[in-house]
Amino acid sequence: MVDALILILFLISGAASGWLGVDLLPERLLVQVNNLEGLRWVLGGFGAFFGLVAGFFFQQLRQKLMRQVRTMPTDLLISRALGLILGLLVANLLLAPILLLPLPWEVGFIKPLAAVMSNVFFGVSGYNLAEVHGRTLLRLFNPSSTEALLVADGVLQPASPKILDTSVIIDGRIRALLDCGLLEGQVIVAQCVINELQQLADSGNSEKRGKGRRGLKLLAELRDSYGRRLVVNNTRYEGEGVDDKLLKLAEDTDGLLVTTDYNLAKVAQVQNLRPLNLSELVISLRLEVQPGDLLQLKIVREGKEPEQGVGYLEDGTMVVVEGGRSGIGERLAVTVTGALQTPAGRMVFARVTDPR
Repeated sequence: MVDALILILFLISGAASGWLGVDLLPERLLVQVNNLEGLRWVLGGFGAFFGLVAGFFFQQLRQKLMRQVRTMPTDLLISRALGLILGLLVANLLLAPILLLPLPWEVGFIKPLAAVMSNVFFGVSGYNLAEVHGRTLLRLFNPSSTEALLVADGVLQPASPKILDTSVIIDGRIRALLDCGLLEGQVIVAQCVINELQQLADSGNSEKRGKGRRGLKLLAELRDSYGRRLVVNNTRYEGEGVDDKLLKLAEDTDGLLVTTDYNLAKVAQVQNLRPLNLSELVISLRLEVQPGDLLQLKIVREGKEPEQGVGYLEDGTMVVVEGGRSGIGERLAVTVTGALQTPAGRMVFARVTDPR
């Protein structure tokens, strides 16, 4: 509705400018015109066309600006606004003496031209300076904060926002990562993700319903634990699915996309975004064991082959122990003999060091 109204206003303004602009033409030109009414219609048509084109570009600019404002950190938004205001203030202070100068009618256009040029120049300059150095305002608002001083000096980079997708919320391990302090900065949950969780929670399938309710419960707990650090992004992105919208959100906010979806993480890498695949992180943090390592392992059940026992490392890695069936329920000393990486995870093979 707003976009259509913008086009209509620019169309009417352009047509009116062309229609009324005939009266501003020099007298020597108007004398040569035989059909003044026809000239008004022609100029009005050209004005409407150029007004429509200008309205289209203004519409695109407004949409881009609104996306940036909705996803921009609050401190950066305030600093840019202050920089723009200060730039316009300086421009008008310098412009005041020029506007008071008595100029001949022939060069009277210099005053409005100088007003436009100075406001654009100083406004853009103030905006750009605030974007580069605006975080130094943290010293004024919180001078005792060491982190604020480091960020203001450029020594410490501000933490990038973490964007959660549906899979990582349902997974639940994101809560442990936040509690341990491994993920810093704001945690952003897109409205489309919340809508998807709600659809799962209302599903007739009991498994999907359980996942949706578990995800919504986790978000409620994160809200209670972290308060304003958890941000719900209401920006309406165009896309075929939730994944496309999350990729656009990550691009606009320059955030880290946290997911357990392998395909989504790879698509993000192709688009030069920064994904964090939680499953790959867990695999990277697993305990490294090499052939010949000695372990104290509890045998919990029997294996598929005779005399085999099965135990698990602290990270959940399964260990198949030769000669360990007789020690089920006991903790045995075993020696690692090899390891195998499978699509389902890693499997370690070992043998009992001191057979019982």
